[in-house]
Amino acid sequence: MELVADGFGRTEGPTWRMAEQTLLFSDIPAATIYKLTPPDTISVFRADTGGTNGLDSDVDELLLVAEHGNRRVSRTLSDGTIVDVASEYRGDRLNSPNDIAVRSDGTIYFTDPPYFIDEAEQELEFNGVFRVDPDGELTAEWEGAKSTRPNGLVLSPDESVVYVAQADPGHLVMAFDVDPNGSLSGERTFVDYVAFPDGMAMDTGGNLYVAAFGGVWVYDPEGNQWGIIETPRNPFNCAFGGDDARTLYITAGHAPEYTGGALYKVSLVHPGLH
Repeated sequence: MELVADGFGRTEGPTWRMAEQTLLFSDIPAATIYKLTPPDTISVFRADTGGTNGLDSDVDELLLVAEHGNRRVSRTLSDGTIVDVASEYRGDRLNSPNDIAVRSDGTIYFTDPPYFIDEAEQELEFNGVFRVDPDGELTAEWEGAKSTRPNGLVLSPDESVVYVAQADPGHLVMAFDVDPNGSLSGERTFVDYVAFPDGMAMDTGGNLYVAAFGGVWVYDPEGNQWGIIETPRNPFNCAFGGDDARTLYITAGHAPEYTGGALYKVSLVHPGLH
């Protein structure tokens, strides 16, 4: 385990940008997206973000951002213009989008817990998992109770399954089958207990990496635990990077405080999905 950068608030949402060979990650309280140019050069990619969390790229390599404070998922165009991908569902504002996953046909999935808003500000009657189809239509694929906290999500290598971390209640990982049209079905529990699961990553063998209490918890495709990659601070999210996709970048800090944010990396045998 190697410390790459330190001195942030709460680091989150790492995503590897293949064309640029850089890593982007969020600092939620600083409302900033940072860029890592390996091995250790850090610069500001975007300031005044509205408390961004999860990051990903669409099929055109345009950046998608889960903007906690702005209660939307946005896309950054090639000229730097920022546009809405999703901000309302049936006339009600979203809660505070948390994490994003993108299918190869352009379908976007994101989770929408209420972490960044007060209870009185919540307009939706549920905390959910949403799908944005390639034509831009927004659908609620899973409507959880207001007590649920859908968090990180990731697709399997063959894109047949979406995994969703549920931070509360239950501290578990759910799985959904992905139908040909992109809709989700077959809700089930994939892992019945993970201590405070947050962001997730996937390798090419279908092994699931869950940022959770004490480290990154790793599971095989059947849900059996391989072990825990221990981290010096509590991990909040993780993503594979590097030209060979064998570097796991981990955002971590002190929980539950939004302090001590850092970026770590560790080299792994199995390549991951970017």
